[in-house]
Amino acid sequence: MRAAIFERFQGPITVTTLPDPAPRPGGVVLKVGATGLCRSDWHGWMGHDTDIHLPHVPGHELAGTVVAVGAGVTRWAEGDRVTVPFVGGCGHCGECAAGQHQVCENQFQPGFTHWGSFADHVAIDHADVNLVALPEEMGFDVAASLGCRFVTSFRGVIDQGRVRAGEWVAVHGCGGVGLSAVMIAAAAGAQVIAIDIDPAKLDLARSLGAVATIDATGDGNVPGQVHEITRGGAQLSIDALGHPMTCVNSVLSLRRRGRHVQIGLLLADQARPAIPMDRVIAWELELLGSHGMQAHRYPAMLEMIRRGRLQPERLIGARVDLDEGTRLLTMMDRFPGTGVTIIDRFEIA
Repeated sequence: MRAAIFERFQGPITVTTLPDPAPRPGGVVLKVGATGLCRSDWHGWMGHDTDIHLPHVPGHELAGTVVAVGAGVTRWAEGDRVTVPFVGGCGHCGECAAGQHQVCENQFQPGFTHWGSFADHVAIDHADVNLVALPEEMGFDVAASLGCRFVTSFRGVIDQGRVRAGEWVAVHGCGGVGLSAVMIAAAAGAQVIAIDIDPAKLDLARSLGAVATIDATGDGNVPGQVHEITRGGAQLSIDALGHPMTCVNSVLSLRRRGRHVQIGLLLADQARPAIPMDRVIAWELELLGSHGMQAHRYPAMLEMIRRGRLQPERLIGARVDLDEGTRLLTMMDRFPGTGVTIIDRFEIA
């Protein structure tokens, strides 16, 4: 297979030919149709994820076609068009038995615990538990764009955030995660405030349903602006970026008994930010994490897409080949692109 691989953290990433994977018992091999370029992959390359063992092939937002099936797989066959959550369950632990595969005790994560989808083929374990059938009308590019960002935002807004129509929702950071959250919250009938430092991203957020935007490069008092717009604070606030400042701003943007959802990753020396616990206690705020979404929750999201209530294709910013995507991966801490970048060509250019 043709794949991108690195042998040391923060080192060169080389596109080369590697042996094709074989399916393990209970698993399958997919021919990758498309894969997303995500900041989580940058964190992995930087060495912020202890699950990664070198050498490593990154990539965790993927869609493709089943080309080989391992022993014991009962639900899938060669030719099936599928995607997969970026956090997969083992299907056997207590959390999986409770339907909470996204916090599986023995989770499978392509691109982290195993080699990922910056390759034309990828092996997926526990296929019967984790694969999701794609609607015939959905292209691999759109399916890959759901990846970790859209589905994590869906669960963060709908399941964890428990958004209700008419509520104020503040979204801090308008990258792929944040723009997904804007679209999903607006589709649920919420009044969304989008916050970012990039005017182009704020413009896109408005087009996706945000009723107000805040340029975070202004006077710096983002929570104060949220409280002014909402006349008391947001019922739901989401840190979609993953930074100590956006995390604290999100908590401080809430009104009494509000709900903060942390979707953006805080890793390395930023992993444990100083949270204003005085406010959390006095105002009885809820602090919630959101870590992927179970395969069995995809149908509700896919139905909203089928009916046109959600349009994830509008979040795709660029389509590139594997070589260009590999180059861009090392720039994810500063890459100025808007929307989700998709790798949809894996052959030699």
